[in-house]
Amino acid sequence: MKHMSLHEIAAACGGTYCGDAVSAAKEVSSVVIDSRKAEKDSLFVAIKGARVDGHTFIPQVMEKGALCSISEQDLGDVPYPYIRVESCEQALKDIAEHYRRSLDIKVVGISGSVGKTSTKEMIASVLSQKYHVLKTEGNFNNEIGLPLTVFNIRDEHEVAVLEMGISGFGEMTRLAKVARPDVCVITNIGVAHLENLGSRDGILKAKTEMFAYMNPKGTIILNGDDDKLISFTPENGIAPTYFGLDASHPFHAENVANLGLKGSEADFVTPDSRFHAHISIPGSHMVYNALAGIAVGYALDMTDEEIARGIEANVTIAGRNNIIETDHYTIIDDCYNANPASMKASIDVLAFADTRTVAILGDMFELGSDSEKMHYGVGVHAAETGINVLICIGELSAATVQGAEEAAEKKGTPMEIRHFQTKEDFFRDSGSILTKNDTVLIKASHGMGFAEIVDTLKNQQG
Repeated sequence: MKHMSLHEIAAACGGTYCGDAVSAAKEVSSVVIDSRKAEKDSLFVAIKGARVDGHTFIPQVMEKGALCSISEQDLGDVPYPYIRVESCEQALKDIAEHYRRSLDIKVVGISGSVGKTSTKEMIASVLSQKYHVLKTEGNFNNEIGLPLTVFNIRDEHEVAVLEMGISGFGEMTRLAKVARPDVCVITNIGVAHLENLGSRDGILKAKTEMFAYMNPKGTIILNGDDDKLISFTPENGIAPTYFGLDASHPFHAENVANLGLKGSEADFVTPDSRFHAHISIPGSHMVYNALAGIAVGYALDMTDEEIARGIEANVTIAGRNNIIETDHYTIIDDCYNANPASMKASIDVLAFADTRTVAILGDMFELGSDSEKMHYGVGVHAAETGINVLICIGELSAATVQGAEEAAEKKGTPMEIRHFQTKEDFFRDSGSILTKNDTVLIKASHGMGFAEIVDTLKNQQG
């Protein structure tokens, strides 16, 4: 990271510096919350987690060469400097905000109910054809992860693509205050986090908090095919740019050709031109991701040729519609997270396969009072799409089974449907359910730990 002295850091977070004057002028090399990542001259922020309190690791990280720690506790007479604050989590955000404001870099902020990560990957792929790009890695999209991502910005970076995930009101405002985006992208307003946000209107309100701290001369890019986003007027006076399949949008797609598990291709139309590109990742949602990437590319002065190369260079990542070929199965690894819309989209991708199709689906969390109804709807969709085998795991997924059974009976199409309470129960019977050459979709909310299923099937022997 760029230079920040301990004196500057203490001022940025409103903390009290405890240490000698010589150390106060020294600059930190990095900011960490994981004691295992502490290195020479790093700043360790002692976050209190659900099971571990970072304060217990302060002596250890200082012995490893850390320059300073940030602490909510009075450490007394210790032989190293520290900064005393009321809240380490707030200090992390305050320091990241200060650091962000010192940077001469364009920031693209991405949010939405579905598709944040795949859209982030597409936009980063497009922008990397012209710029040196930093992007959010993994699930570092919350009030801890986003500041840590900001600290990873270096002198060589020209654009940062930051995923911004929330589950409640006020969170996006706090994230935006750190990120200060120049370009804001919202993919859609769905039903994820209804438990905390109450309704789609509540989700819209929470997501659009992003605009509160954006560059007043920046760009807002919205999915114009979303009924909530197309009718939304930002209070900051910035007129949104829309993308979608509707030809009335300045960025839209025509002649979309579905290539099954090999992706899709389309003619992409911009306000000034049109060009053709192939998307290697399957799923109709990827056309929307490409359109978002095109709109961001235009906002940052890229050519059609650069943008097309970026679209075609985009590849899958683990847990996100990642297709894995093994000796036994074709696995569609989409187990990172799930909500009703993404579940149905992934089932649609599975249906492209020309083999027997198996969907291994788990519980979806944070859906509020309509959770049972939404799980039921996923089961109906699986049956109506013609999936051959549906395996549901988890307590909430009993409703998915019910939906599939009733829809399959109504349709009159044979469908094998199984329900297991746990992954372990499934593993005991998996050998009698799955057959060689099956195409297998694996998807559930992250807390279900379905990566274990992916790894087990991927490494199956014999």
